[in-house]
Amino acid sequence: MTKIQLHNTLSRQKQPLTPMTSGQVGMYLCGPTVYDRAHIGNARPVIVFDVLYRLLTHIYGADAVTYVRNFTDVDDKINDRAAQSGRSIREITDETIGWYLDDMAAVGTLTPNHMPRATEYIDQMITMIEGLIASGHAYAAEGHALFSVDSYADYGRLSGRSVDDMIAGARVEVAPYKRNPMDFVLWKPSDVDTPGWDSPWGLGRPGWHIECSAMAKALLGESFDIHGGGNDLMFPHHENEIAQSCCAHPDTEFANIWLHNEMLQVEGKKMSKSLGNFFTVRQLLDQGIPGEVIRFVFLSTHYRKPMDWTDAKRAEAEATLRKWRALTKDVVAGAVDGAVLAALADDLNTPGALSELHRLAKDPSQAGDFLASAQMLGLLTDELAGWDSSDLDLGPYADALADLRAKAMETKDFSGVDKMKTALTDAGLEVRMSKAGVELVPGAGFDAAKLDGLL
Repeated sequence: MTKIQLHNTLSRQKQPLTPMTSGQVGMYLCGPTVYDRAHIGNARPVIVFDVLYRLLTHIYGADAVTYVRNFTDVDDKINDRAAQSGRSIREITDETIGWYLDDMAAVGTLTPNHMPRATEYIDQMITMIEGLIASGHAYAAEGHALFSVDSYADYGRLSGRSVDDMIAGARVEVAPYKRNPMDFVLWKPSDVDTPGWDSPWGLGRPGWHIECSAMAKALLGESFDIHGGGNDLMFPHHENEIAQSCCAHPDTEFANIWLHNEMLQVEGKKMSKSLGNFFTVRQLLDQGIPGEVIRFVFLSTHYRKPMDWTDAKRAEAEATLRKWRALTKDVVAGAVDGAVLAALADDLNTPGALSELHRLAKDPSQAGDFLASAQMLGLLTDELAGWDSSDLDLGPYADALADLRAKAMETKDFSGVDKMKTALTDAGLEVRMSKAGVELVPGAGFDAAKLDGLL
C-alpha cells in the first residue's frame, strides 16, 4: 500500500499518515460562512482537500474515508446581510449554499460525505459548553459562556506563539466580563433581531469556534486523522478548536494531522477589493474561464506555497488542457502511474504530479495510464468535459476557407479569405494554411460560439 506523508502544522514536519482506526480515515475541512459568493481564495483549500480525498479513496477505498466540510450558517455577517437586504436569514443561507456547491462542482471537486450546517448542531454545542464549564475550562458571565485560556497549558502550540504575543498581535475584544483578554466566546446573547436558541445562559447563539468542534465530534468522533483549512484560520480559529476540544475530551489529540494551505495573490499582489483584483469563482466562470482551467492553475503551485493567479498561467493551463483532451479523446482510462501517485503521496505534491503528466503525455502508448493519472488530480474527467469543444467538427470551416482560397487564386481577390481568416482567429483558432490544405487548431480562449454564422 502507498504510504502517504503530510506536513503537520502542529509538529512542523512531514509525518506518515497512520489512521487512528486501521483502514479508516476521517478528515475535516473548515467550510464557508454562507453570506456571499466564494472568492477564488476560498476555492484553494477545497481543491487541496479534494485531491487528498481522491488520493485517500484510491488507496483505502471509497467506503473507508469520511470527509466532512461544514457550513457556518449562523454568524453576524449573515445577520447584517439579512438586515441590509430585508430577506430572511434562511433564504440567504440556502441561496448562498447553493451558489457555493455549484461553484465548487464547476472546479471539479467531489461532494464530501457530510456537509453539516452549524444550526443543525446547536444541542451538541450546548452540551459541549456545559461540560467545559463543569470541568472548570469555561465560565458563564452576563449571558455569555467563555473559554478560559489559562485553563489549557498548551494554548498556542499550533501557531507557535505565546499568549502575550497573541494579545499584542490580535484584535482582542476587551470586555469587563472576561477574566483574561484572550478568553473567547463559546455562547453569546441574542436580541429580538438576531437568531437565538434557549440555553442555560439565556437566549443566544454559539460563538464561531465551538461550531466546528461540535460538528467534528458528532461526525468523526473525539479524535480523527486530518483537519485543515487556510493558514488564516490557524489563529485563532484552529487554535481555539484544539483548546476547547482537548479540554472537553481529555486524553485526546482532537486532530492528529493539521494541514494549512497558503494564501492566494493576483498578478503578484494581495487580493483585495481596494486594488480591484478581488473576484469570485463565479466571475471567472462567467468570463468564460473553464472550471478545469481554474483547477489546473491551482494545482500548479504546492498548497503550502503562496499561489499567484495570473492571466499568463490561465492561458498556459488552457492550452495544455486542450492538448491533453485531444490526446485522450476516445481513450479508456488505465492505471494510475506510480510516479504520479508517489508525488501526491509526498505531501500532495501536485506540481510534481503535473510534471509526471507532461512526461506521460509524450508517450502515446501510455494514453490510458495518462488519463487515469490526470483524473486522479480531478482533471480530464467527464464532469468537466465539453468546454474545449473537442467534439466540434472544424472540418467544414477548414473546407470553407480552402474553397475561398481556391477561388481567390483565380480572381486574385483575397478579401473573402482575409475576412474569414480573421473571424476564425477571433474565435481563438490557429489557422494553418499550406499546399496540403487548411488546418484549424483551437488555442487558448477558443470560443465556439463565435463560429456561428460563418458557414
